[in-house]
Amino acid sequence: MRLRMMSTISAVLACVAATVLLALPGAAAAAPVRIMPLGDSITGSPGCWRALLWQALQSGGYTNIDFVGTQPPQGCSVPYDGDGEGHGGALVTAVADQNQLPGWLAATHPDVVLMHFGTNDVWSNRSVDTILAAYSKLLDQMRASNPAMRLLVAQIIPMNPSSCPECAQRVVALNAAIPGWAAAHTTAASPVVVVDQWTGFDTAADTGDGVHPNDNGNRKMADRWYPPLAAVLNKVPTSPSASTSASASATPSASASASPSASTGTSACTATYKVTNQWQGGFQAEVTVKATTAITGWTTRFTFANGEQVTQSWNATLTQSGAAVTASNVAWNGTLAAGATVSYGFIGSGTGGTPAVACTKS
Repeated sequence: MRLRMMSTISAVLACVAATVLLALPGAAAAAPVRIMPLGDSITGSPGCWRALLWQALQSGGYTNIDFVGTQPPQGCSVPYDGDGEGHGGALVTAVADQNQLPGWLAATHPDVVLMHFGTNDVWSNRSVDTILAAYSKLLDQMRASNPAMRLLVAQIIPMNPSSCPECAQRVVALNAAIPGWAAAHTTAASPVVVVDQWTGFDTAADTGDGVHPNDNGNRKMADRWYPPLAAVLNKVPTSPSASTSASASATPSASASASPSASTGTSACTATYKVTNQWQGGFQAEVTVKATTAITGWTTRFTFANGEQVTQSWNATLTQSGAAVTASNVAWNGTLAAGATVSYGFIGSGTGGTPAVACTKS
């Protein structure tokens, strides 16, 4: 009887253990990467570039993401995750001075911030130094919330409102200073990536009022955010996909820049090199590839003369060995029709120079 009872108890315990094991998942599901769009009315009223970006990310396989913010979704005629921190009329200097960001961070816990901020500050004639000081304070607050925060900071879109003829040049001055600010603040644990929303954006064609993007402008903004955001997502530990680091393309510069170098391209493509911005100890450069015949891939090569080192690149897969630099297309910009162009950019230490660039199809 005693043996039979022990056998029965053992059977029951084995059944319970098996039930518990079956109830446990094989592995905990990765938490979604939380992305906060941060800015003013260009981001939130309604800021429909967010809807287009969300759809592009879903189509590109980046489905384990969550756009976050305390502001509710705005109507953009397409389904998307519309949470964000786009505050109409907001100045980044005021958000910093009033310590508004910590509350938004505490409520949403983002891993990545997309920041297009400063338009109203430019309109209000805040100085570049004052705006960058606000950026620094917000970045410190982001890192206090999440030491591994990834910040994608935009060189803001052009503006040309009828009430502010000086605003256009003020934007150029701000944008010219952003790469240097980013280079000074980026860290391995919490990278700061520059995203160029300025180049190629036309206030006449891409806004309805010289300030706020129309459908064309929203599409351009989404297209500019996508490559660097996709690249950053690949480096967030809970992210589902893989790619390389990216940022934006060339920056507008208020400072003098070197003339473009002559191309040494083949019959399939040519390439030109241009320093677009410089600061003490560093520079930003752009290489423009032009297809002379239809191609499905390209590779450029050039050699620095003065010990320059590339520290960050975008829109190309770039490697450096000594002074020699090789850059090839990424998946989305390799196919070019005859006469079409594409640009990639990078930030480096040193002076930049004007090396000749060779281009070959690949």
